[in-house]
Amino acid sequence: MKTNTRRESIRRTANVTLIADRAHYDEVIQAQVTNARVSLWIGTANLKELHLEAPVGTRARARGRYVSILETFETLADRGVELRILHGGLPSGPFRAELAKRKRLTRGGALQMRRCPRVHLKMIAVDGRALYLGSANFTGAGLGAKGDGRRNFEMGILTDDEVFLDEAQARFERIWTGRECGACAIRALCPKPLDLR
Repeated sequence: MKTNTRRESIRRTANVTLIADRAHYDEVIQAQVTNARVSLWIGTANLKELHLEAPVGTRARARGRYVSILETFETLADRGVELRILHGGLPSGPFRAELAKRKRLTRGGALQMRRCPRVHLKMIAVDGRALYLGSANFTGAGLGAKGDGRRNFEMGILTDDEVFLDEAQARFERIWTGRECGACAIRALCPKPLDLR
């Protein structure tokens, strides 16, 4: 495989599944995110509260109730899953309010969140085995959790390609650790440069 030394593009033949609209919820959130075992890395420009159908076999499910994605994150954290969210904008008020109630996530750093105003990428990497790249922000409307007529029109790909996973996670890690901060032209506008953490 030949790659550009500036790491701007990679040509590769890989197995991918095209994901559109409601399939984001079914194939990315329900099939991948909720089944994470090792790590869940999320990159998003916008971060909002997202509600999922309650887990199968629960009373809440029998009553047709929905639960916060943060409840799912608590379950994942209890299993030892590393949870990271890299986001561009300030999370929505409802997300922040729900997170404030989730002490299991906020104490001890079970859910790690970092903000970079330049983040506009949308990616979800699960266990280093599944990668979503596409247009959808981590919001209910973006990830198909809203009803017909209310969700966004979104498209992306889901793949298990190791090279794509390695490259996407390496890019995420460079931003996460602040290695992109030194050359950033808008550093003065950044609320807290990641290289100062």
